[in-house]
Amino acid sequence: MSISNSFKLISLALVLSLGVLVSCNSGSTEKEANHEKKEVDRSGPEYTSAYICPMHCEGSGSAEEGNCPVCKMDYVANKKHESHQHSADETETPQASDSTAIEE
Repeated sequence: MSISNSFKLISLALVLSLGVLVSCNSGSTEKEANHEKKEVDRSGPEYTSAYICPMHCEGSGSAEEGNCPVCKMDYVANKKHESHQHSADETETPQASDSTAIEE
């Protein structure tokens, strides 16, 4: 094999390799860009309940401790949940929906 043919073969392999690398990389950046644009709706019970699933499964969330019906994980207290109680100093009897709210 002559030097000229070897040079052509190496050049062709280099161009093909470079083409594969560029085309693979551009596809992943488009995917990442589309993923970043997608916003999550955080208004459902899986985000707003007193107790929520750590995985935020659709249809999960409760006013009471328990397990997620989807993934079976234990609910955790939602630190962002707004209690309907007015203050800790008041001595009114909590209603059934408020009795499970735990403030730290």
